[in-house]
Amino acid sequence: MSQQKMSKVSAAGLLVAMGVVYGDIGTSPLYVMKAIVEENGGLHSLNPDFILGAVSLIFWTLTFLTTIKYVVIALNADNHGEGGIFSLYTLVRKKSKYLIIPAMIGGAALLADGVLTPAVTVTTAIEGLRGIPAFYERFGMDQNIIVIITLIILLILFTVQRFGTDVVGKAFGPVMFLWFTFLGGMGLFHFAQDLSVIRALNPMYAIKLLVSPDNKLGILILGNIFLATTGAEALYSDMGHVGKKNIQVSWPYVKICLLLNYLGQAAWLLSVYQDPKVQAVEQLNPFFQILPASWMIFGVVFATIAAVIASQALLSGSFTLVSEAIKLRLLPRMKIMYPGSSIGQMYIPAVNFILWLACSLIVLTFRTSSHMEAAYGLSITVTMLMTTFLLYFYLAQKRHNNLLAACVSLFFAAIETIFFISSAAKFLHGGFVAVIMALLILAVMIIWEWGNIIQEKASDTVHLKDYIPQLAALRSDESIPMYQTNVVFMVPHVTDDEIGKQFVYSILDKRPKRAQTYWFVNVIVTDEPYTKEFSIDTLGTDFIVVVRLYLGFRVNQEVNVYVRQIIHDLMKDGRLPEQPQRYSLTPGRIVGDFQFVLIEEELSNNTELDKWERQIMQAKLFIKRHTMSPENWFGLEYSDVLYETVPLIIGKMKKTRLIERTK
Repeated sequence: MSQQKMSKVSAAGLLVAMGVVYGDIGTSPLYVMKAIVEENGGLHSLNPDFILGAVSLIFWTLTFLTTIKYVVIALNADNHGEGGIFSLYTLVRKKSKYLIIPAMIGGAALLADGVLTPAVTVTTAIEGLRGIPAFYERFGMDQNIIVIITLIILLILFTVQRFGTDVVGKAFGPVMFLWFTFLGGMGLFHFAQDLSVIRALNPMYAIKLLVSPDNKLGILILGNIFLATTGAEALYSDMGHVGKKNIQVSWPYVKICLLLNYLGQAAWLLSVYQDPKVQAVEQLNPFFQILPASWMIFGVVFATIAAVIASQALLSGSFTLVSEAIKLRLLPRMKIMYPGSSIGQMYIPAVNFILWLACSLIVLTFRTSSHMEAAYGLSITVTMLMTTFLLYFYLAQKRHNNLLAACVSLFFAAIETIFFISSAAKFLHGGFVAVIMALLILAVMIIWEWGNIIQEKASDTVHLKDYIPQLAALRSDESIPMYQTNVVFMVPHVTDDEIGKQFVYSILDKRPKRAQTYWFVNVIVTDEPYTKEFSIDTLGTDFIVVVRLYLGFRVNQEVNVYVRQIIHDLMKDGRLPEQPQRYSLTPGRIVGDFQFVLIEEELSNNTELDKWERQIMQAKLFIKRHTMSPENWFGLEYSDVLYETVPLIIGKMKKTRLIERTK
């Protein structure tokens, strides 16, 4: 579906929003009430005020954070239709160079959340099998079978990513619409039996619960309440897939269904919390308990499908997030594949493998959903706080009253800080896993960004115009064999005619490269997602072409294709002479052959850097060697590519002087 169609409200757009955007938040009823009951000591510790207070906290959390902050405010902070913390950063980064810090922290935390969501949701759904008598009689409370089934489902889920999800993705919307309808229907069935639980919408119940002695966790109960809104950040990140209007129109239905289910679970808890038989149930999950016995198999299967869809949506979001970070130069280049035809359909093998491995290890380590819930939520509170921080600059930038922007931002920051503190209490009980994963991702981002800054500060450049006479003479020197008709250098930076010294060194000194035309191509990733533009400067010659390719951060960098289009345009305009080929499969071919030269850098031992900067640069070059090759990144896999190694000299050269030995 096109981006233009997605920007309008339509039945198809609303269905796609159901399948892509709400997967994470839509599976929250599987484990939120379960976590609240377990953490408070079990069913026997409950009373009516506690149950109503818990639902009240859930309702107002969904209202303040998901509805007001994200659906009403954040969705309007779109970058040409794209959402998420990196798109928000591109809108405000001119305000301060330091805004890259919250963007990196938030992005790293969101990626860490991508590991935990599949593990929690799928495990919780599979644990519902114990409600089926035949399964319980055969396996009882044996967690090994749950772990095995979960690992198999996760393996299948991560394996199918390489084939694309176009066909399956089209079914996600209708399935999730039915899922939310199912949630609402099951909740309404029990809610109708005790309409008094509607009292939970009164915020006084939420406030009373936070200070009630019956609440054994105190303020820390918010760590479990927060699980109800963990999908809010994904909702913002996936805006580009479906359009903000489709999200804004579909959200009320989703929220009503979620609320009905929580009210239904509350009504059921009020009816059984004093029942000894129900109190004796191990690992009680109110979500599955409210289902009629004859519906249990259907409920478990449906919950598993919803969990897989939620995981799939989060995986797609992770791929998109990494892709945007790469093109914003916050992460090293990695191989990106586009197996589907839908917007945002991409597959990054390295990220997929790391996520699968980490997710499987979490399942094997924590085993039960209860233990995983302890690790869940902490990282996403960090992302939400960073988004709030960037939103302040966005609101101020949009000529809103600065005081109003500050008040709105502080309001959300205060709520999220309390949630962060509550979730941080889980650190030793599993939260450290999310923190470690986020810190590892953040470390790579810091190394990459810091390394870029170091290189840019000390880059040695020359003016290309100063070398036009030498290049003209070399081009005409028949004593030197023709190296290639077109020699193309991929240059990271071009300012007017100023380029890196190493590129001129490669042509004149490393090995004289006689060519008919010298190309210097600089790819500039724009803040807009789908830009495809270029500018050229021939420096007053017909044999030097400086090309700036302006490509959106979601556009494939197929440099080979773009350069061939440009050379045809220049020849058509008479700005470059034709390059007739004597020997060719194509009769009348007027464009010659191409040699793409890619410069690889090795840190010179003669470079004077302080200890930390040298460590950062060595780490960056190490990561660079073990990630995607430049030819794959620039779409040159099937082109004639030459790699040349040059010493990377940053800062001052070390002074060395030999002393002649006398006999």
